[in-house]
Amino acid sequence: MTNILEKILAHKKLEIAALDAPALRRAADSSPAPRDFLAAISPLLKGDGPGVRLIAELKRASPSKGILAPRLDLFQVADSYAQNGAAAISVLTDEKFFMGSLETLRQLRLTNYPLPLLRKDFLIAESQLYQSRANGADAILLIAAALPDDSRFADLHACALDLGLTPLVEVHNEAETERALKLAAIRLIGVNNRDLAAFEVSLETTERLRPLIPADIAVVAESGIFTAAEVERLARANVDAVLVGEALMTADDIGAKVRELCGVTLSETKGLQSAGRDASLRSA
Repeated sequence: MTNILEKILAHKKLEIAALDAPALRRAADSSPAPRDFLAAISPLLKGDGPGVRLIAELKRASPSKGILAPRLDLFQVADSYAQNGAAAISVLTDEKFFMGSLETLRQLRLTNYPLPLLRKDFLIAESQLYQSRANGADAILLIAAALPDDSRFADLHACALDLGLTPLVEVHNEAETERALKLAAIRLIGVNNRDLAAFEVSLETTERLRPLIPADIAVVAESGIFTAAEVERLARANVDAVLVGEALMTADDIGAKVRELCGVTLSETKGLQSAGRDASLRSA
């Protein structure tokens, strides 16, 4: 049976065929320089003490959970993320399977959104990396399972670095972790607790793989994170950050959920209010 990753990648190849790589490269070269995503999500690099940083995701739907938040204003949600303690934002841009949009990413960057932006999609070609930079991404996702050829994997990682983008290299098991660690200048690995074939989730995946990754490489735990207790569990596994989408997008009070996962009190958010974008910028 064809798993969901194979279906997504088959569709991505159709999307890639329609891209104008040279034009996108020119657009990438003339776009603003990416911001330092890695410094934002790594406590040691950021220099503001211990703690797990939150990468808050804008995510309307997923193949495993269906439609999560079809009517939420994503720009208001992004403001709430910034104002309540998130360190960075992940923007799901896949349209067919996740109801995402590259335009959301572009508009956030155009309106001077204060937090660094990760483009989360299934990126398997250089043209998609040019497209990411041209539309305001500071970081991009490279999924080891989607890039089984080691040479191709290495080329895309190097291309991202050449464009000034931070590659978040996603792994799911020991073999993928070993492949990721062979990449030149690897600085950031994401451990996805969700199996992309069966879509089963277990935080034990991060706990099992984290000891295999050197301490000088930042680690993000992804998927299956809903509570402060789970963030604390992952903190004990020595992760630098957690990437959370579903728990935030389905929360009754998104700001309160962000604070819970960040370990930030309501009074502490007063210093973060200025981090939100001015409403007039969004409407400009």
